[in-house]
Amino acid sequence: MKILDRYILKDFIFTLIFSMLALYVIFIVVTLMENLDEFLDNSVKAEIIIEYYLSYFPEIVKLLTPVSLLLASLFSIGKLSQQNEVTAMKGGGMSLYRLMLPLLIFSVFLSIGQFYFNGNIVPKSNERKKEIEREYLKKNRKSNSLYDKNFRDSPTTNFSFQFYSSSGMFGRRVMLNEFESRESSKIISTTEASNFFWNDSTKVWIIKNGITRKYRDGKVIDVERFDSSIVKLNINHTQLVKLNKDYDEMTFDELKEYIEFIKLGGKDVSLQLINYHSELAFPFANIIIILFGIPFASIKRKGGMAVQIAAALVVSFMYLIFTQVGKQVGYAIGLDPIITGWLANGVFLFLSLIVIFKTRT
Repeated sequence: MKILDRYILKDFIFTLIFSMLALYVIFIVVTLMENLDEFLDNSVKAEIIIEYYLSYFPEIVKLLTPVSLLLASLFSIGKLSQQNEVTAMKGGGMSLYRLMLPLLIFSVFLSIGQFYFNGNIVPKSNERKKEIEREYLKKNRKSNSLYDKNFRDSPTTNFSFQFYSSSGMFGRRVMLNEFESRESSKIISTTEASNFFWNDSTKVWIIKNGITRKYRDGKVIDVERFDSSIVKLNINHTQLVKLNKDYDEMTFDELKEYIEFIKLGGKDVSLQLINYHSELAFPFANIIIILFGIPFASIKRKGGMAVQIAAALVVSFMYLIFTQVGKQVGYAIGLDPIITGWLANGVFLFLSLIVIFKTRT
């Protein structure tokens, strides 16, 4: 790496860290002011508050990284431009593309790292954060039990129960409805049981004290009572427990598994797939931000840093708004979930290329 590359990269990384810390402090102060009354009312100890915000830190980093990256690119390159260093570099034969290269490489590695970070670290920290909220702030109270769940286990089987204990692996009041076909609402058999449980050694569901009724043309043709019976379901204990998790507490792998499960039951999962692919696309916005920010900052402008800050805020809000609007529009018109999830990145990549081509290199 050349001396000039190290000089640009060093200044950029320092500005990135400073931007991240500054935004983080602002975010923490604002949220602390909002939550302070709740912490005091519930007599939450200082170490718990610290743990709460440490658990909150990964989620904040996830949200603030693209904004911080944009600020860093505008500030660091903007400073070089204001001091005529960019002009000197161009005069020495360095093009805009060559100037962008070290920062572009850095953004690629940062995006890969953030992909892992967003998909594995953030959900686990969110889980701990919500545990603290439930235990100490009495928010979003959630037990280890599931109540009144009803879903399709397969395209022709409906599975519902009144109660299930994830720790005890048993439940009450279970019902299975078997339909004639995926499209039909005609029931061919029903099974009701007072109790059911998961046998972890044989990996099967067992229902007890139940009755099975078979139908033909809407009439009961057979009734069978049983004390105990094995029932074959696609969902297992682990998958069932995951239904109690919030969306932002699931890793990318868990989220994909969850979507595949509910899809198996015949449910339309277009919206879930759009959100999933949008989450996958989000870390790679870092690369687009570099492509967008550096050409803009490389031109000396009136207003100095004020213009750079305004530009960063405008672009950040435009991206976030377009991400949400794009998902809703794509879902409404039936666009492919992968295309919809990556739509914001695609549009802003196109805009960044326009900015690059219109900037003197």
